[in-house]
Amino acid sequence: MTSQPDLFAAVDALLEQARPLPEPTERERLRTAAGLSRADVAKALGVSTSTVAGWETGRTDPAKERRAAYGRLLEGIAARYPAPVSPQASGPDDGGRGSSPQACAGQENGTGSDVQEQPAAASVASAAGSAPADTAGVPVAGVPAPVSRRRPAGRGAAAHRPAAAAAPVPAAPADAAFPGGPLAVLDGEGAAHLADGRILDCPAATVPDLVVWALDAGIGQSRLHRAGRDGDPLVVLTTDAAAKLGLPEHLADRRGLRLPEDHPVVREVMAAGWQLTRRGFGPWARIYRPVERGGRRQCVQLAVLPWDALDARAWGDTATLPAADIARVLGTYATRVLTPRGSTAVTGLELMTALRPPTRAVRTDSGGWASGPVPGSLTYPVDPAPPEAPDEHPVAQGRGEDQVLDEEAYEWVRDPELLSDAECALPFVVGLDVNAAFLAAANRLTVGLGEAVHTDGPRFDKKLPGCWYVDLSGVETDPRLPSPFTPHGRRPTGPAWYATPTLAYAQELGADVRPLEAWLRPDSGPYLDPWYERLRNAYMQTMADLGVVKGASGPEFLAAMERHKAADPAMAAVLSAIKATVKGGIGKLRERPQGAGYRPGERWPALERPTWRPDIRAAVIAQARTNMHRKMLRMAAAGLFPVAVLSDCVIYPAVGPSPLDVLPHDTAGKPLPGTFRLGVSPGMVKHEGTMPFWRCAELVDQGANPARHIKDADATDGGEAR
Repeated sequence: MTSQPDLFAAVDALLEQARPLPEPTERERLRTAAGLSRADVAKALGVSTSTVAGWETGRTDPAKERRAAYGRLLEGIAARYPAPVSPQASGPDDGGRGSSPQACAGQENGTGSDVQEQPAAASVASAAGSAPADTAGVPVAGVPAPVSRRRPAGRGAAAHRPAAAAAPVPAAPADAAFPGGPLAVLDGEGAAHLADGRILDCPAATVPDLVVWALDAGIGQSRLHRAGRDGDPLVVLTTDAAAKLGLPEHLADRRGLRLPEDHPVVREVMAAGWQLTRRGFGPWARIYRPVERGGRRQCVQLAVLPWDALDARAWGDTATLPAADIARVLGTYATRVLTPRGSTAVTGLELMTALRPPTRAVRTDSGGWASGPVPGSLTYPVDPAPPEAPDEHPVAQGRGEDQVLDEEAYEWVRDPELLSDAECALPFVVGLDVNAAFLAAANRLTVGLGEAVHTDGPRFDKKLPGCWYVDLSGVETDPRLPSPFTPHGRRPTGPAWYATPTLAYAQELGADVRPLEAWLRPDSGPYLDPWYERLRNAYMQTMADLGVVKGASGPEFLAAMERHKAADPAMAAVLSAIKATVKGGIGKLRERPQGAGYRPGERWPALERPTWRPDIRAAVIAQARTNMHRKMLRMAAAGLFPVAVLSDCVIYPAVGPSPLDVLPHDTAGKPLPGTFRLGVSPGMVKHEGTMPFWRCAELVDQGANPARHIKDADATDGGEAR
């Protein structure tokens, strides 16, 4: 029989659970009043910072095992810091404005008119957190009010440069778990510029101080998948900020791209108990402390602009913009794609993992938790099949030249002898460029998730990803078109290895596909679909910001494309970075070894990650190439044949300089089905450039591909995933 003390204890437990908690805004006020950060509360209660943020925004309430402890904490704080009395109306001496803490802080700091009053919801708190809207204008006992300020355009090292068009400042951070947004750009005057236009004071004088400041300032990004992890804070250092922190203007180690281990800043970081990843302190430095059991992740990434952290090939001149504009560019990219985690190639690969993490927590039979795979993800590293591997890989050693899977982008020029007199009489050649060709190819593409299995004499199945050894030399194709089976566009001469999309297209063309052997991956799925959707949405939204919208007519689209980059240079930089993310992300699937000390046949670090998958890269490129050939074939049915193809750019002889002079239409004026179509969506085309036909012929005579020069010198590279 249960004793009376046990019954009383059970009743007390019920009463604790039934005790109402304060309203969410009051929870935040109490924590702020006590000078506690969300991290402090999270550590005490054994939860994550984002969980505490959820309690304070009202998205969630504590579970019963945390509810009593959290309620007790809030009650204890409330006894010391009761709710403030509502402020009185403004007096006549202040011009109708209440004396806000922001304005007072501006006067005390001597900034005067430099300070613009912000709504309370838009103010960013110090490390303790944000003041809630219902206490706007009321100083919290014991906690100095933060300053959210804007500076005159004339201040700063880059003030002489024209600023990009200003973005509207939202009333409050979009991510409640990280009120500071995904990143901050630090100038040389101690101001941290946030993505939404706000500015925080950053008093850090050393790199360790800066790391602590970033962790306490609420900077970061919520996870994109429930089984993933939140994005670490990113702090971008301008040249002046880097110098103020003791960093050199240039890296002396141009090969290793890192500071020496005995550099004062590196020693300073280590002495403060922080660590660097194996890449050391380079342009993209990660500074962290190992996670203790039950503790929170402590990691901050620094991007050092004077060390070329932002590659101009992807970001244009973003690194030379004023700090506020850099924050806008990177913040927009972070919101639409992901907080940059290195180069755009690295970020493109990291985005795959962020959207489809390899593992998740699963319940065990005993009721505990263990790590289990996320369905549809790449869960563990796998070795490639021998034909799929690059030459350096251990499994590729000793293979013959005919045992290589050669799925690459097109580089083809038509034999001049096959040009007709009518084509040679035309005055122009016009280049058409496929929008985000590799991104379009990734859409609904089934790829292998697990290890490859070898089989002899298999029956071809277009639903099975892998590579197949087949003889396609007997398949007849029009010599005025590139072969769909080879990147050089010439007809195959015997058996070779092909990815599934290439053979599926051969079968579509009527070929009798009879593989001799194959390496197949029965465990498969559309792994890249979330990656495609996020990048497609980012691409389309950014194009819309630049005035290029879906559904425009051909002339409207061409006119919008003529002016889109000048419309907003900052958004043009975001667009460039999104494109580079697609290219680089696919390329990183087959990252090759680096460093002068590498020897062929040795393994290299990239092989140990689940996303090192050259077979997926090959499938995407094969799909993009066959997509392009399918449209060229439809154009040929209308009597139009290309002069040259380079990756996603194809050039045609034309009577006029516009794509409208090339693209075929039916009698109603609509584009012929299945041909290239002008438009903004991935897979549609835009105008790449025009040149006189004589110049095109001259380049061909010189052995050059005119598609490489149709826009300007080397404007079109040799492929998105080299």
